Amino acid sequence: MEWWQTLAGVAAALLLAWLGLLVALLAAKPDGARLTEALRLLPDLLRLLRRLAADRDLPRGVRVRLGLLLAYLALPFDLIPDFVPVLGYADDVIIVVAVLRSVVRRAGPEAVRRHWPGTDDGFAALSRLTGLGR
Repeated sequence: MEWWQTLAGVAAALLLAWLGLLVALLAAKPDGARLTEALRLLPDLLRLLRRLAADRDLPRGVRVRLGLLLAYLALPFDLIPDFVPVLGYADDVIIVVAVLRSVVRRAGPEAVRRHWPGTDDGFAALSRLTGLGR
């Protein structure tokens, strides 16, 4: 087998994996209103996530998810490159919202409320964003 055939096979496999992840991201995409709420809450959300990561009483899975999210955001490459209009940054936002929902649900409403640094209205918006009140 020629080297170029191997290279073409690897490129095709990477392209298929990338397309699969893109479809998964688009399927998990929250609606626009929730993304807008998340952007308004960003400073309080960052403080909440830092406090949740430092709380040793929470399950280790919460800290692992937060660590993996930080690692993903620190990597120089994305699932969809940032130069692609709209979708370039949308993958980051979708992943952050998905991890946020997972972390908040796993930590529980009591822990989230205890660590929430913002206002009651902000906590209500966080609850809507993450489905915490359901």
